[in-house]
Amino acid sequence: MQSGSRTPVVAVVGPTAAGKSDLAVDLALRLGGEVVNADSMQLYRGMDIGTAKLTLAERRGVPHHLLDLYDVTRPSTVAEFQRLAREAIDDCRARGVTPILAGGSALYVRAVLDRFEFPGTDPEVRARLEAELTTVGAAALHERLAGRDPAAAAAILPTNGRRVVRALEVIELTGRPFTATLPPREYHYDDVVQIGLDLPRDVLDERIELRVDRMWEQGLVDEVRGLEARGLREGPTASRALGYAQVLAFLAGEATEQAARDETVQLTRRFARRQHAWFGKDDRVGWVPFDADDRLERALTYHRRS
Repeated sequence: MQSGSRTPVVAVVGPTAAGKSDLAVDLALRLGGEVVNADSMQLYRGMDIGTAKLTLAERRGVPHHLLDLYDVTRPSTVAEFQRLAREAIDDCRARGVTPILAGGSALYVRAVLDRFEFPGTDPEVRARLEAELTTVGAAALHERLAGRDPAAAAAILPTNGRRVVRALEVIELTGRPFTATLPPREYHYDDVVQIGLDLPRDVLDERIELRVDRMWEQGLVDEVRGLEARGLREGPTASRALGYAQVLAFLAGEATEQAARDETVQLTRRFARRQHAWFGKDDRVGWVPFDADDRLERALTYHRRS
């Protein structure tokens, strides 16, 4: 484990729409901390509505790292994110500031917090799988992944063809499930506090539908239309984002707007359930009810125990 700093790393985890971003800001204000974004799609400039990126006003003066770094045409990887996030965390700790990692998938959070190294790659295998991705589509490859490694399929969005390809590549190269290549749960840092926001499935489903409705009302279709003019459709990573991929299909005449909205709700619910299940298996997470009046105080209790 990394040593040298006694400033703990705080991570706010849980499913989409649970309120992680707001709690992270609350914690930062109480602890004198700064937020490190762990949502891979919030790295992209202009992807604001569909990623529920906090506005400047909603950040309440708290510095946020790893927002708006890339154009939508630029690819990104988990390994690159790991490096950037750890640099931001190390900078915070060197200044005596509490870094608060918030949002994102379980894979991204684990890549930052845990001792996590990435398996090698093979250009020929990758090229063949990427050709299949173009031919049969992400959903078909995701079904194949589900048959070979259900846990990996649960952690990767069916629309995220690049990550599905990567998981299948690792399986082919190692002969083992992709998740078997993940390291044991051992922290990279000397002091980590994970705080999870918990909520019932029916409430989660309702919150996701309301969130998607709000995104449409706020102008998601116009946001995607503007980003399409800036190359979103050709972006290998950004174009796969939930909501954005569905609106791109609508703009291309491949789906109705209602179908795009309904699929966004359905896939977001599925993703959120997988997030909750993944984090729920990690006994290092301290859980608080998402709607508790004293949820900040409960979260701070875990922090004080560190």
